[in-house]
Amino acid sequence: MREKLLWNENWSFFKDTTDIGAQGGEAVNLPHSWNATDGQDGGNDYFRGTCLYKKALKKSDLPAADQYYLEICGANSSADVYVNGKQLAHHDGGYSTWRVNLTDALSEENEIAIAVDNSPNETVYPQMADFTFYGGLYRNVSLIAVAESHFDLDYYGGPGLKITPAVNGKDATIEVEVFVTNMKEDQKLVYTLYDKDEKEIAKIESAEKKVTFELPDVHLWHGRRDPYLYCCEVELCEGDAVIDNICNRFGCRSFAIDPDRGFILNGEEYPLRGVSRHQDRLGIGNALLPEHHEEDIELIMEVGATTIRLAHYQHDQYFYDLCDEKGLVIWAEIPYISKHMPGGRENTISQMKELITQNYNHPCIVVWGLSNEISIAGSDEDLLENHRILNDLAHEMDKTRKTTIAAVSMCKMDDPYLQIPDVVSYNHYFGWYGGDTSMNGPWFDKFHETHPTIPIGCSEYGCEALNWHTNDPKQGDYTEEYQAVYHEELIRQLFSREYMWATHVWNMFDFGADARAEGGENGQNHKGLVTMDRKYKKDAFYAYKAWLSDEPFVHLCGKRYIDRVEDVTKVTVYSNQPEVELLVNGKSLGVKQADDHFFYFDVPNVGESVIVARAGELTDEGKIRKVAERNMDYVLREVGAVLNWFDVVEIPGRYSLNDKISDIMQSFRGKLWFAGMGMKIKKKMNESKKGGEKKSGGFDVDLKADGGLMQMMGGFTVLRLSSMMGMMNVSFTKEELLALNKKLNRIKKPKNLR
Repeated sequence: MREKLLWNENWSFFKDTTDIGAQGGEAVNLPHSWNATDGQDGGNDYFRGTCLYKKALKKSDLPAADQYYLEICGANSSADVYVNGKQLAHHDGGYSTWRVNLTDALSEENEIAIAVDNSPNETVYPQMADFTFYGGLYRNVSLIAVAESHFDLDYYGGPGLKITPAVNGKDATIEVEVFVTNMKEDQKLVYTLYDKDEKEIAKIESAEKKVTFELPDVHLWHGRRDPYLYCCEVELCEGDAVIDNICNRFGCRSFAIDPDRGFILNGEEYPLRGVSRHQDRLGIGNALLPEHHEEDIELIMEVGATTIRLAHYQHDQYFYDLCDEKGLVIWAEIPYISKHMPGGRENTISQMKELITQNYNHPCIVVWGLSNEISIAGSDEDLLENHRILNDLAHEMDKTRKTTIAAVSMCKMDDPYLQIPDVVSYNHYFGWYGGDTSMNGPWFDKFHETHPTIPIGCSEYGCEALNWHTNDPKQGDYTEEYQAVYHEELIRQLFSREYMWATHVWNMFDFGADARAEGGENGQNHKGLVTMDRKYKKDAFYAYKAWLSDEPFVHLCGKRYIDRVEDVTKVTVYSNQPEVELLVNGKSLGVKQADDHFFYFDVPNVGESVIVARAGELTDEGKIRKVAERNMDYVLREVGAVLNWFDVVEIPGRYSLNDKISDIMQSFRGKLWFAGMGMKIKKKMNESKKGGEKKSGGFDVDLKADGGLMQMMGGFTVLRLSSMMGMMNVSFTKEELLALNKKLNRIKKPKNLR
C-alpha cells in the first residue's frame, strides 16, 4: 500500500555553490526561498545562481516497499537530484511537480542533495518578466513508497488518474482512465465514486484501465453558487489485498465561451469578473504555507470574484483544490512570457504537458493559457509556430477545455498570433500607462466589431497605489484615490459589456518585482487591491466588492487620508446597498442612491470631523482634519530617487520633467526634445548590453518614439519614465536629469496647456 511521507524538515542549505560535497550549511525547513528578502527590496540585484539543499536518509527509516520516489512540488528554476554523489535527475521549470525514482541508488545510509538554480539562461522560462524569479525549494518535498505494481509516478508529475465528466441533460457520463506501472495479469482495478458526503454511489471492478460510469441526476458543479464535488477512488488489488490506491475529486459541469454572450456555465450566462493572482508574500517570497493560500482564497471570495487568472505559472496544487471547493473559475497558464526565446521551445512544451497532466481533474480550470505578452517585440514565424505547437498539444491532451492568450496592448488586431487560440484576452492599461480610462471600452468594442467570432476578454488592467493621498487624483500619482477612481471607471466600462468572456484585475495582491523603482517603495508592483502583506485592503477592493459581492456592507473611502487643506472635500462611499447616508459630526448630509454602487459627497472641512457612512443598519467611520498646508507624508517621495518631483524647477508656461510625455508631444520643439531623449535612452541601453549580461527581470523592448511601447507612455511624466528606465538597466544621473529639465524649461507650452 502506498505511503507518502512529508520530508520538509531539517535540511542543510548552502548558498551559491555547486559543490555537492559541501559540509555544514544553514539549517532550514521547507518551503524555503533564498530570495525572500532580496527579491523584493528593489535594486534588481537579487541573487540568481545555484544553491544546494542536503539531507541524510536511512533506508531503514522508510516504510517497507519495492520502490521509493522523491517528489518535488516546486524547485525554481532548474534542479538536479543527487544520491550519494550520483546524479539521478535534472528538471527544468520552477513551478510544477516532478518525481525521481530513488530505488536503485539507495544504500542503508544515504545523502540526498538537490542543487537548485535560478540563474539566467536562454532555454528555461521565464527569463524576462515584471516579477521576481524566487529561487529555492519553495513547495513541499515528499518521499513516496510504493509496491512494484503501482499507479504511475513517472509521467510529467501527474496523479496517474484522468477523470473526464460529460454532462448530458440531467445525467452525466464519467470516463475514468488510470495509468499503471508493472500491472500483472492476476491484478484488478476497483473503481469507486463517492458523493460530497463520502457516500459510495457507484463501483466497477475490472482489469481494464479505462471504464465509464453513468451518473443519473447529476449534481452539477456550478461555480460559486454550488461548487459540488464528487470523488473517484481507484484501488489496484491482488486477491483481497490493496496494492496501491489513488483518489481525486472532480466536478461535473459544462461550459461554453460565446463571442456575444461571454462565459456560459451549465447553460446559464455566468459573467467571469475577477482578479489575477501572484503567489508571493512579503518577507516570504514563494515559500507559502497552507494558511497563506487559505487567506488568499478568503480575500478573493470576499471581494466577490467569480474567476482568477493564476498568473504567470503553475500554482500550488493546494490552491487549485481550494478553487475547486470555492467554485472559482480558473485560467491556468505556463510562464511563456514577455520574451520569445528560440532555444526555449522544448521547455514550453514540457511545462504545458506538466500543467495539463497535473491539473486535468480540476473542474475549476476552463482555459489553458499559452503565453503572456509574448509578442511585445512582434510575432515572427518561430514564435507563431511555437504557439501552434502548444495549441495543438493542449487540444490533443485535453479535448474538454479551451486555449487562450494574454496579448500585450501594442499587439495589432490583425496579428496572426491572435488567430491561434480559441479565445483571446488583452492586457490594457489605458489610464495608467498612457491614454486615459475612457479608451478601454471603445477599444474592446472595436475588437469585437473587427473579430465578431473571437471571444474577447481583458486579462490585465490596473494601476498602482500606495499610502499617498490627494483630493485631486491624477493619472500617475500613485495615490489610493486615483486607483479608486480608475477602477470605478473600468468597472463601468468593462462590466457593462456582456460580450467580454472574462475580466481580470491586475492584481489582487501587490507582489515582488525587484527591478521596479517607482511609487516610493522599490522592489514591488503595487497594482494590488490588497497590500503584499495582506494586511490592508485598498479602497478599490471595496469598489469591486460593491459590484460583485452579495454580502451586505458599506465602506467609507479615504480613511488613511485625514489631514486635508481644501474647504470642501470629496468623500466617496462604496456599498452594495441601495441607499447611503453620510453624517458629519452627527449631522446628516443627506441620503443618496447610486445604480453604480459609488456614492459621492461634498463635505465641509472645518476643524476635526467624524464621518459616518450609513446603509440601513450598516456603518463605517473615519475622520478628517482641516490643515493649512498639505501634509507631505501623503505626497509621493521616491526611495533612492535621483530627483523627486518637488526638486524639479518649473517655469509657468514652460515644460519640465513633471510634464506628461503626451503633453510634451503636442509641441513641435517638444517632439524634437523627446526624439533626442529617445536617442539617449537607446545609447544607454546599448552601453548596458556591452557591459555584460543583463540583470534579472529587465525589459528589452522597442523604445522607438514613433511606435511600440512608447505609444503607451503618454500618461507618464518624464521624471517617472526616467525612474522606470531602471527596469531596463538604464539610469540617469542627477546632472543629466537637470540638464534635460533645463532644455524643457526653454520650450513654451501650447496655449491649451498653459
